[in-house]
Amino acid sequence: MKHPVTPDGRYFVVRSKLWRMANPDLDQAERTDLVSRLKAARRAVREAKKAADREAEAAAHEIVDKVTQALGERGPVRWDDGMPDYNRYMAKNTPCADWYAGLARVDHGGR
Repeated sequence: MKHPVTPDGRYFVVRSKLWRMANPDLDQAERTDLVSRLKAARRAVREAKKAADREAEAAAHEIVDKVTQALGERGPVRWDDGMPDYNRYMAKNTPCADWYAGLARVDHGGR
């Protein structure tokens, strides 16, 4: 599995860090549009950095932030069970720690 997803489906793991998943309740057309806009905004960030255009970079970062919030990856959490947001936390420092440790044992042949 390239990026394991936590048992609750709220996060995926990259380099031992939790990253919030997009809202699964978004319809496919909306998700596709938002992902397309996000990719374009990230390209704009890259191009603005390359051109050393701080104003354009700031504007592109603002779009990235708005789109990731619309996707549910940032901003207010979509769940209402009182569980705090662990976005960008190291997995070992969250309630997912035992689950994540179990993945490491399986990935390394139980060593």
